[in-house]
Amino acid sequence: MSKLSFFISKKVGKAVYDFKMIEDGDRVAVGVSGGKDSLSLLKILEERRRMVPIKYKVVAIHLDMGYGCIHSNIMEKFFKKNGYEYHIKKINILDTVGGDRSKIDCFWCSWNRRKHLFEMAHKYKCSKLALGHHMDDITHTLLLNLFFQAEFSSMSPMQKLFKGKIHIIRPLVYVGEKELTEFARESKFPLACCRCPNVGKNNRTLMRDIVARVEKVCPHAKINLFRSIYKDERFLKGYRDKAKRKKI
Repeated sequence: MSKLSFFISKKVGKAVYDFKMIEDGDRVAVGVSGGKDSLSLLKILEERRRMVPIKYKVVAIHLDMGYGCIHSNIMEKFFKKNGYEYHIKKINILDTVGGDRSKIDCFWCSWNRRKHLFEMAHKYKCSKLALGHHMDDITHTLLLNLFFQAEFSSMSPMQKLFKGKIHIIRPLVYVGEKELTEFARESKFPLACCRCPNVGKNNRTLMRDIVARVEKVCPHAKINLFRSIYKDERFLKGYRDKAKRKKI
């Protein structure tokens, strides 16, 4: 395990402990899109499984949405090479709109992806569904909800659904995107190149740009947004020093 891997693993372990994300005997489905975030999450959870005292299983689930971002054969090869338990489902989502990509927006696509992920997690008897949302996603969602919904809220690190049959967990909640980019480069993942016609055109991209611009004059902007959501010291221990060193 490299220093970076160890550093990220400690943050994931803290998130798992703080929010009680994983319990003994759990089967944890990891939604693997093929991007750096989900692949990093899969690798870290699998590495931690061999070290932590609790016993749990990690199951990679991949949806081939038919966009051509990354071929399911590439993901299957990657899963086999690393010895992951995995399941792949192919969905030609374009068929539902007559092949016209312009009719698919981000909300519609996200809703359909989530639906199939729930179905797969239930099918393979996984009580937890781990998603690769990280600290930057949390802060961007906060701004989206403030600006467009007049709500002070963001993604929950752990969310109970369907009367507790499935829990969404986000173990990367304390990890920044820059760390994951470096980790993915170090791990030499077969990263996806998104071919969605809406990539870079949604409001989330706008929030990312806003935070980046503000950070030029206030380097602690992102961590301050994050602190505003999780004010409990138990959740934020150690972040102040890292922010001062401009590591986050």
